[in-house]
Amino acid sequence: MEYGWSWLTGLTWQWAWAFVLLPLPWLYRRVLPPARRQTAALYIPFAGDYVLQENEQLARGAVRHRNWQLALAWLAWALLVAAAARPVWVGEAMQLSLSGRDLMMAVDLSGSMQIQDFMLHGQTVDRLTATKAVAGDFIRRRKGDRIGLILFGSRAYVQAPLTFDVTTVNTLLQESAIGLAGRETAIGDAMGLALKRMTQQKDTQKVLILLTDGVNTAGELKPLEVADIAAQKGIRIYTIGIGASEMLVPSLFGSRRINPSRDLDEGTLQAIAERTGGKYFRAMDTAQFERIYQQIDQLEPLERDQRLFRPVHALYVWPLSLAMALALLVFWLRQRT
Repeated sequence: MEYGWSWLTGLTWQWAWAFVLLPLPWLYRRVLPPARRQTAALYIPFAGDYVLQENEQLARGAVRHRNWQLALAWLAWALLVAAAARPVWVGEAMQLSLSGRDLMMAVDLSGSMQIQDFMLHGQTVDRLTATKAVAGDFIRRRKGDRIGLILFGSRAYVQAPLTFDVTTVNTLLQESAIGLAGRETAIGDAMGLALKRMTQQKDTQKVLILLTDGVNTAGELKPLEVADIAAQKGIRIYTIGIGASEMLVPSLFGSRRINPSRDLDEGTLQAIAERTGGKYFRAMDTAQFERIYQQIDQLEPLERDQRLFRPVHALYVWPLSLAMALALLVFWLRQRT
């Protein structure tokens, strides 16, 4: 962004032309005729005999008082014009890496994500906790991509629109909770919502990372039909099936092994990835989970397009606030006289 006029280093006026308004009150006083003075209703020819010397001193004091009011009013007007000129402080130039890629993440929050079949730092955790830990690291590494976040269960919601602010996206992911969007799994609706958001932007690479541990049990859209639309629009979809292949659970006769991922629809997830030019991954433990996101990093490398960015801080609030305070002071002084 270019700024046109600067008096000091870093201080810039976006609308510097507003300073031409400074003499406006003076022109108003010079051009328009003065207000008519009211004539006295009663004329006393000998009234001058009652004018005392102290009254003359009071009159001179009143003139000085009015001069002070006029000076404060002029200062308030000058500050108001300065605020209208939009002063900003332009910071030092910083380099910002941009990739030109839109990367949307769709994360499953259905009831099955509470199954505790992952190990994290030596402790057993549920699937969503493992997802937050691994996906959070992935998001932080994607500086330069515009990243968005969709959370889905029975319904799908945009938790974070596409943005370069990866810190905020990660924070919103960490604040998500199981069941927030319902207990079922609307995979097709989540994909459809992601496509709707990504197709609003032109001339960018578009990638969807879909993470789920179940099968499409809710919503109106069918996942494979949405995948065909994504393929037509050039959107790659990487699907991740999450959940261990077996785990021990207590029973009346000791412990028994079960498959906690028996509801995972791997066939559909693999078909979605193949139809869009993406890839299907299976995450059965935290180590696999981390390797998956490392592979996605390799498949979708960050481009090193550097652009200069200057942070801009608006300063108009300071002269505007001072002008308002001076205007109130002038009003108060007039009320006293």
